[in-house]
Amino acid sequence: MALERRLIEWDDWSPPAQRKAKQQHDDTQSLRTYATTWLPERTAVRGLKPKTVSEYQRYLDRLIHPSLGELRLKDVTPATIRAWVGSLNPKMPRMNEHAYALLKAIFATAVQDELLDRNPCRERMRKPPRHIGEPATLDELALLVAAMPERLRLMILLAAWCALRFGEVAELRRGDIDLKNGVIRVTRAVQWVDGRKIVAAPKADSVRVVAFPPHIGEAIREHLKKHAQWGKDGLLFPTKNGEQYRPPTFLKSYFRKAREAAGRPDLRFHDLRHTGATMAAASGATLAELMQRLGHSTVSAALAYQHAAQGSDKRIAAQLSAIALAKGE
Repeated sequence: MALERRLIEWDDWSPPAQRKAKQQHDDTQSLRTYATTWLPERTAVRGLKPKTVSEYQRYLDRLIHPSLGELRLKDVTPATIRAWVGSLNPKMPRMNEHAYALLKAIFATAVQDELLDRNPCRERMRKPPRHIGEPATLDELALLVAAMPERLRLMILLAAWCALRFGEVAELRRGDIDLKNGVIRVTRAVQWVDGRKIVAAPKADSVRVVAFPPHIGEAIREHLKKHAQWGKDGLLFPTKNGEQYRPPTFLKSYFRKAREAAGRPDLRFHDLRHTGATMAAASGATLAELMQRLGHSTVSAALAYQHAAQGSDKRIAAQLSAIALAKGE
């Protein structure tokens, strides 16, 4: 009776038969069943973006459910998690890291729901090093731009000199360009999730204003006159159908040929962003300035570009010494 009164006082009372049925359900609930309800609830509470939801579902389907999905929540132990981590493909460290973080979050919610006493995910996943592709040199960038169709050359310039992502560049519109103040307002990005086009805030909600270097100002003006759609909402880089470019189409039809012509068959479009970020770091930009310009929410990414810029500076210094020694001889 004392226990029942306490439940009533806590506003947590329910009929004993109902509580028993719930307890039996909780005891037999599998990880797959729990995750099936967890993901939409998490999406509603946290406002997860469609691409994030799609990625979470992919981690569940490919990495988590095949090994752990049919286990009861209460049967998953730290040893179970340790064995699962050990079975992951070491060639996919970043995907493994993300899948583990997702699994840990699911079990953390199960602890909050009082289905478990402790979270069984207690492993320390080593964070894989951030890979930064080899940035394009200024000569390579010039060759790349020259090899692109005229209507798409500015796309390369903005990606490199303003360090914009593909989805951000593809979604740029006339109203985002402020020629008077020399800035670009990055407020949206386009992406395709499971075949659906979605226009939303940029990655990590990195809405920002980016100043473009004055030397590309004339190229922007010419592009607006000749190639952009009319009106404030007109796309800067419309396809023949008046839509935004999809990454696979852009790569196959244009970018692949241009990078071959530039002698950089390894270059990815995202490496142009690395080019711009490294040049910004080399110019002496602080961490805070880099984070603002790139739309990064963490210091680690900006640090990586500063280190890359330092490495470039050392290479330049070594080349200068080689020139000086050659002249001395």
